[in-house]
Amino acid sequence: MISADDNPTEVLLALDRELDHEVSLVLYGRAALYLGFPDAPAEFVTTQNVDGIIRLSQLSALMEDHGFREAQERANGILEPRGLYITHLFSEDQVFLRPEWEQHLVPVLRPKTRWLRLARRHAVDLILTKMMRGDDSQDMEDVAFIVGKSGVTLAEMEVAFQQVRMPDLQELRDALPRVREILDRNGWPK
Repeated sequence: MISADDNPTEVLLALDRELDHEVSLVLYGRAALYLGFPDAPAEFVTTQNVDGIIRLSQLSALMEDHGFREAQERANGILEPRGLYITHLFSEDQVFLRPEWEQHLVPVLRPKTRWLRLARRHAVDLILTKMMRGDDSQDMEDVAFIVGKSGVTLAEMEVAFQQVRMPDLQELRDALPRVREILDRNGWPK
């Protein structure tokens, strides 16, 4: 059993231990914030899952990679007693992203892994994803954290809002204008 001081590390190390070959994973969600930014809030260590985005260019290979899926299942079995898991793996066309998002990936250097090659999305793209649920208060707190750590400006986000690729689900398409209304009303986080 792997024991780490934080849940994201424990989840990723469990998966890494079960792998026997290299796998690239782009993190998002609170695990990406905790592992990808310095001085993340203490509550980020308690996130129970690790979310990942699968590039369209790697989607078919990863879907055919039985070793990865089996490693994921074994890791989840190991993690289940603690209520931890790695399960939210979305293809890039299922989340809000800028068209050139892959050009702005940021390496995630912790935890040290043998097989996993970790990265997180650029702050702008993380913010876009946090806006997918509309006016979720936890996501808005996360946006404030990202802005505080990265210095992303409203002007940068305005460009991203114009370029964003969105999944073809009406509820997601409706979320972005709701969040923009909140930001207009409350102001951009400082």
